[in-house]
Amino acid sequence: MSNKVLSMYRVRGYVCLLYFCVIIAQANEQQEEKPQQDCGCGKNLNRQSGDNKLDEGSCPVKSNAEDYDELDDEIVKPIHKAVLTANMAEIKAGVYHIGTDQPFFVNDGEGPRRAVDIDGFFMDKYEVSNANFEEFVKATGHKTEAEVFGDSFVFEGLLSEKTKSTIDQAVAAAPWWLPVKGASWRNPEGLDSSIKDRMDHAVIHVSWNDAVAYCKWMGKRLPTEAEWEVACRGGLKDRLYPWGNKLTPNDEHRTNIWQGEFPTNNTEEDGFFGTSPVTYFPPNGYDIYNIVGNVWEWTSDWWQPSHDVGTLKNPKGAVSGKDKVKKGGSYLCHHSYCYRYRCASRSQNTPDTSAGNLGFRCAVSA
Repeated sequence: MSNKVLSMYRVRGYVCLLYFCVIIAQANEQQEEKPQQDCGCGKNLNRQSGDNKLDEGSCPVKSNAEDYDELDDEIVKPIHKAVLTANMAEIKAGVYHIGTDQPFFVNDGEGPRRAVDIDGFFMDKYEVSNANFEEFVKATGHKTEAEVFGDSFVFEGLLSEKTKSTIDQAVAAAPWWLPVKGASWRNPEGLDSSIKDRMDHAVIHVSWNDAVAYCKWMGKRLPTEAEWEVACRGGLKDRLYPWGNKLTPNDEHRTNIWQGEFPTNNTEEDGFFGTSPVTYFPPNGYDIYNIVGNVWEWTSDWWQPSHDVGTLKNPKGAVSGKDKVKKGGSYLCHHSYCYRYRCASRSQNTPDTSAGNLGFRCAVSA
């Protein structure tokens, strides 16, 4: 789809959304209250109409997910399966348990604990890196939705004073999130930044649509939420994290999250203020790295806060919806505000949303 057509959709979306925003806002006020400890790392951080102040989770623009399902087969990267799965962890078919009977965010649908019968699959050991994504872009000419729209969301603490001085908007429920013109996977904090020294870091500012396009080019796909959570647990049962129940066993940091007081002081005890290399920190029992923390990871499922009971065979979530499920939390998560770096935790965004803490990894059916 051309940039011109995308622009037409965006303008048309704004006209319609300005009409309905008041109605939607009134409806939202009547919904059940969210927990006090809501997510500061981008929950419902969706693209908005051009108001003076942005709101989390309201008035998203039209998604173009269907366009990426039709990626030209001629540009799909031809790779033998043995080569394709060389840097992937194999998860055997079987019955596993996902979810929890002790949810922290009940409204997110973290519970209940439930059985899933999963076919065997492979999961990328590492999040997709900037180097990986650059190869894809060079081969296909792909433009991310952040590049098409011309902006993306960035955590204020990562921005230069020059960039901050040009911004007069913020997300109302999370004012540390700012819409930055020119922010994209190439320029994570705006046009005065680059990925030159971060090629081994997780790629960010990629929408669900962008992630689908990359995975298809690789001959892969996004994991389902159930597959993702099975992979996250690394063979352990009923544990909070991929390595157990203690966040820092033997005082060792196992993931890239916020230390200190969010959002004003990150002590960087884990060694990072923003993203980290995809190979950093010890892997879980399946030899998978950084599956919690660092960056949120897209899954293929449409979001729904309730779940069927009983053992489900290869569950794929809702048939349709507005938001896609993301898992794992990010470098901006902290126990006091965004305690979503647990395997059972979950959140959502519209398929066209991008942000400075949102990435992905791919899967392949066995």
